Amino acid sequence: METLDKIKQQIAENAILLFMKGSPKFPSCGFSAQASQALIACGEQFAYVDILQNPDIRAELPKYANWPTFPQLWVEGELVGGCDIVLEMFQRGELQPLIKDAAARHKTDTAAE
Repeated sequence: METLDKIKQQIAENAILLFMKGSPKFPSCGFSAQASQALIACGEQFAYVDILQNPDIRAELPKYANWPTFPQLWVEGELVGGCDIVLEMFQRGELQPLIKDAAARHKTDTAAE
């Protein structure tokens, strides 16, 4: 599978997806750690891709997303942004409802199948 197809599939299959360095339990960069902590604090399950283990995705995603840095948070197929935007939204109370609503819609979708 082409890298771009793999990226599109991951984004399509996961309502809440964080492309990050490392994992939420063992982040490999401070920005990824902060973004994943904000997501964990929202209390919903989310998927992640460790771009350090996927150098092809690390190389291609910034071009596809038109966003040069990591982490990248995608919710329901839309790029939300990187660490600064995620933290700002969390502090303003905007991230929590976005994540909860996406998770609720995704659970409903899955249950209907």
